[in-house]
Amino acid sequence: MLDQLFEGEGTYGWSSEKILDLESRLMAPGEGDGVMLGIDDAALLMQGMAFTEVMSQDFPWVDTVRWVTDFVTEELRKYWTEEEWRSIN
Repeated sequence: MLDQLFEGEGTYGWSSEKILDLESRLMAPGEGDGVMLGIDDAALLMQGMAFTEVMSQDFPWVDTVRWVTDFVTEELRKYWTEEEWRSIN
């Protein structure tokens, strides 16, 4: 599954450059500064959370991971229409 994260771009994978770019933008702002996320950024975050959820399946805290994944996914998805989400997949 981890290899899918890095093989190509689009539906099944993301380039390491995109991952590093997002990471640097999320870590760079000062206290109280916001970060502008695009739909591609949100999709990358949700894909990473889905990977974490799958890999945490056998751990006792998997319910917490699922709850956080569901909450963050709901919060991120509400900023774009369903058609916009389908267009990136």
